[in-house]
Amino acid sequence: MGELVERVDEQDRVLGVVDREEAIRNGWPHRIATTVCRDPRGRVLLHRRPEHVSRFPGHYNWLIGGGVEVGESYEEAAARELTEELGVRAPVRFAFKFLCRGAISPYWLGVHEAVVTEPLTPDPSEIAWHGWVGEAELSEALRTWLFVPDGVDALRRHPGFSTPTAATPPPTPPRP
Repeated sequence: MGELVERVDEQDRVLGVVDREEAIRNGWPHRIATTVCRDPRGRVLLHRRPEHVSRFPGHYNWLIGGGVEVGESYEEAAARELTEELGVRAPVRFAFKFLCRGAISPYWLGVHEAVVTEPLTPDPSEIAWHGWVGEAELSEALRTWLFVPDGVDALRRHPGFSTPTAATPPPTPPRP
């Protein structure tokens, strides 16, 4: 059996424990925790997924995260994922959650915020490229790069982000 998650209903109430792949295959909602990482200057961390991953290869995202484990809170999962994917520990603050219909399957998405002051050591199996961008650069990247669709949905819902007109282009990421 793979990664165990809590199957939840349309109100985020636990119905039982299932394999995450089974939840995805059957379209059962489960829980995902993500974090918007900012540096002390307020810039947002963007990253590109590796080309070899099964879901959204080569796509960009502004969220770091993954599945909420059985018995784990959204906040605990968000903090754990920061350590696993970026090699950092930082306090996470809950921002909002919503039932994401998802490009692959439905899930409750808990979005958090963190200010990251430590040097990043990204897990290469999760992150092929990363860079810090301002909100205007993020808006431009959304118009020109291929993003994970669920991350775009979360950005549109995020109360702390506007969609300013880009003044400068986003950084040019290296391609594999």
